[in-house]
Amino acid sequence: MSILDSFKKKKSADGKNVNPLDPQNMGFMQRMAMKKLEKMSPEEREKLMKKVMTPDNIQKNKKDILQTIEQMQKTGQMNAHQAFEAKKRLGLL
Repeated sequence: MSILDSFKKKKSADGKNVNPLDPQNMGFMQRMAMKKLEKMSPEEREKLMKKVMTPDNIQKNKKDILQTIEQMQKTGQMNAHQAFEAKKRLGLL
């Protein structure tokens, strides 16, 4: 076990990535980024989201976004209607 293992993504026993939304399954850098995002003021968070959620970035990461939405739906964090609305608002339909 190397010192750099704490920076790797966590995987389940069968080799697939586990729920990335669970803080216990996040890598070190992801946990740090999540904590920083939680500490931001609502104005800063809104500014950051506007910068990140450009149409080019959404289309570039379409596969990952859809996978995350489906994962959230499977874990019960959003229902089918909410998933449909999120896809519609992001232009992924």
